[in-house]
Parts: sequence; C-alpha cells; structure tokens
Amino acid sequence: MKPNQTASQALLLLPDIGDIETKPVLKKLARAHQALAELKGVVASIPNQSILISTLSLQEAKDSSAIENIITTHDELYRSDSVARRFVTVAAKEVHNYATALRNGFEQVKRTGLLTNNDILEVQACIEESRAGFRKLPGTALKNDLTGATIYTPPQHPDEIIALMTNLERFINEDELCDWDPLTKMAVIHHQFESIHPFYDGNGRTGRIINILYLVQHGLLGSPVLYLSRYINQNKADYYRLLQTTRDTGNWEGWLLYMLDGVEQTAHQTTALVVDIKALMQRCKHRLRTELPKIYSQDLINNLFRHPYTKIEFLAAELQVVRQTAARYLDEVAALGLLTKHKLGKDNYYLNDALYQRLHNVSENTEAQL
Repeated sequence: MKPNQTASQALLLLPDIGDIETKPVLKKLARAHQALAELKGVVASIPNQSILISTLSLQEAKDSSAIENIITTHDELYRSDSVARRFVTVAAKEVHNYATALRNGFEQVKRTGLLTNNDILEVQACIEESRAGFRKLPGTALKNDLTGATIYTPPQHPDEIIALMTNLERFINEDELCDWDPLTKMAVIHHQFESIHPFYDGNGRTGRIINILYLVQHGLLGSPVLYLSRYINQNKADYYRLLQTTRDTGNWEGWLLYMLDGVEQTAHQTTALVVDIKALMQRCKHRLRTELPKIYSQDLINNLFRHPYTKIEFLAAELQVVRQTAARYLDEVAALGLLTKHKLGKDNYYLNDALYQRLHNVSENTEAQL
C-alpha cells in the first residue's frame, strides 16, 4: 500500500496523487481561465447582481437536480414560492432547496473566505432537509441502475470518512499544500468528494455546489452563476465513466480535461446568457422610463427580472407599497406588453415572457443534446 493510502478503498490523501498537470491540461487551463474572466467581467457589469444570483441559481439547481433524475419544469419552479414554502410539485421543492443551499453557501464563503466541512454539512442539510451528517453505517455502494452491479464501494468506516473529509477540508483551504492551479484543484476536490461519498444522499448535488463555491472562494467567480451542471447533464456518461476510470487507473488527465472543458464551455454559454438578460433589462427600462415614468424605478425593474414570474405580494414587499398600488403597477406594465397576466388559483401572477423564453431556450438546448 502506498504512503497515505487508506486501507479499505485506496483513496489517497491530498495532494499525494502525483504530478497531474500535464501539457494538455496546462493548455486547457489557459482557455478555461480566459472564459471565466470574461464571465466574471460581464456579471460585474450588472448593477444588481442579486438578480442574476436569484435567476441563474434556480437554473443551475434545475440542471443539477436533473442529473439525479429529479425532473421539473420552469412553470413548476416559478409558480412555486420558496419563501412561503409552497411548492407545485415535490421535484420543484427539491430544486428550490438546492438553489437555497447554493445561495446560503455563497453568502457564507463571501463572509469567511473559507469553505469548511461545517459549510458542506450545511449545504447538504439544506438540500436534503436532514441533519443525518456524514455516514455512520456501512453498506453504501454505487450501483449500475440497469444491472444492479456494484460499480464502486466508497469508504465505509465513519472514522475513515471523517479522516478523508478532514484532509479534503485542509486541501480546500490551505493553498500552501500544493501549487496546482485553482481549476485543477477544483476538479480534484470534486473527484475526491464524490469518491469519499460522505453522505447517505445528496452527494452529487452537494459536490456540484462545492465546485461553484470553490471558484467564488478563489476569486474566479464574483457570483455563483456558472452553469457547470448543464455541461455534466449533456455529458453524463463521460462524467461517470471518467470518475471511475480515474479511481481505477490513477490517471487524472482525462478527468481534468473533461472538467476544464466544462468550465470553458459553460462560462461562454453563461456569458452569452447574461449579456442577453442585460439587454432585455435595458429595453424594459427604456420603455418604462419613456411610457410609464410615474411608476418607473430601478426596484421595479429588479423585481421583474429577479424571476420570470412575479406576484403582487412580491412587488408590494420589495417596493414597500400597498397591495392595491402593486397590482396597479403590474397591470400597467402588462398593458405595455412587457408582462402577461395569468391566474393561479385565487391569485394572479405576471410572467416576464422575454426572460422566460431566454431561460427556456437554455433548457431546450440542453435537453436536445442529452
């Protein structure tokens, strides 16, 4: 057994996995960094980034949950209300939980500059609505959904899981442990976390949130808006194959190139999406300023783009106006054709059709490639 190798599942402690930054990896790193820098700059040009965090975190949550076969629609997501804990479907609830976990994790990392095991536990607890913590009982194995054959058995003993997670926590937060590029480290962290498989459930979704939070921690993203789960969804078979191949062979190049390609592609895609959202906001702003100057405000614009759907109570709370005034504002905006009014039970909701269609196109393109 090699030094630092764990007894039961041969997981090496990090960073003792060899010289993994090959020439192809270094070339791909340069392109991935360029794409990330472009995305970060475009996002920074949006005056109120919380709009993107709200809108795009829900999109990321939808894509990440779909990898686990938790399937929902945009309609179900936007008609649900995570604040009031009213959800159209169970799947919509799970997606909203993921988005909340992502936003909470982002706020925590921005406050502390760290990404600790306690933070990871909080993320998983929010996703699963359970505080079972790290696995304490043996018996967990990853199996082929079709054949039932065991593909991989993660570490079983709770002491081993804790030791590996403690090592991972150090690797995440102590840059002096090795001089690898942060994107290389992100890919290694994701692989190690999924191989430890520390939770009974929610490991995949938690691991994908860790990816985003790590990029924020290292200043490569200013906001948690990278659509990495969409890329994994499009290339799911390669994702699982490369996870296991790397475990079996100790050859990291294929896995690293896969993850770096994901960063590069999704950074470009998300940049295009953010540019389009910004243009939609500008057009809406111009029309409201010109045609409805008495009700125009930046807060109104923000509300219309925070989610594709808004409701009277949402606007009343954000603009601090009475319900009757909020209803009048939304009806006037709808009369301009910037929103459409819909009935949901006893309530009305107002759809930003242009934003909805742009986000819906993203999902259609994803599904077409699956």
